[in-house]
Amino acid sequence: MIKVGILSDTHLSKSNSQFRKNCAVAFSGCDTIIHAGDLTDISLLSTFAGKEIYGVHGNMCNQSTRRILPEKKIITLKGYSIGICHGAGPRHNIEERLIELFPGADCIVYGHTHIATCHTADKTLFINPGCFQGTGLYGAPGTYGLLYIGPEGLKGVIHELGKNA
Repeated sequence: MIKVGILSDTHLSKSNSQFRKNCAVAFSGCDTIIHAGDLTDISLLSTFAGKEIYGVHGNMCNQSTRRILPEKKIITLKGYSIGICHGAGPRHNIEERLIELFPGADCIVYGHTHIATCHTADKTLFINPGCFQGTGLYGAPGTYGLLYIGPEGLKGVIHELGKNA
């Protein structure tokens, strides 16, 4: 069984103690991390030293991060293809556009909308971990995703920061 930590929309220019603490709790037991963009600065990925990291840039990333990280990528874990990108235009019908970007992918990980979602449509598992940093007028909690890859296939779960589930 592989446990993959998924986050997006961190919107930080550098790591801080609260971010590192949240990551340590949220991604305990994860050997692999997927960051679906808007990390803002590439240095943020140093928080995950010792883990296999896959990332893409988002619309809020600085120029050096955009040069280092691709806009989209496909990885293979345990024989499953996983498409990763930050977004694909406006929220409306975003998953239809993602299917066009990653036809035949077993799983598509994306961010941008700040709306956490995890569901299967047409045999593709869609995971948007939401916004890792809390957002919203009333301080909505941050969210993240976990992807489990095992003999039974792919399983995704969304969690709120601060709720150890």
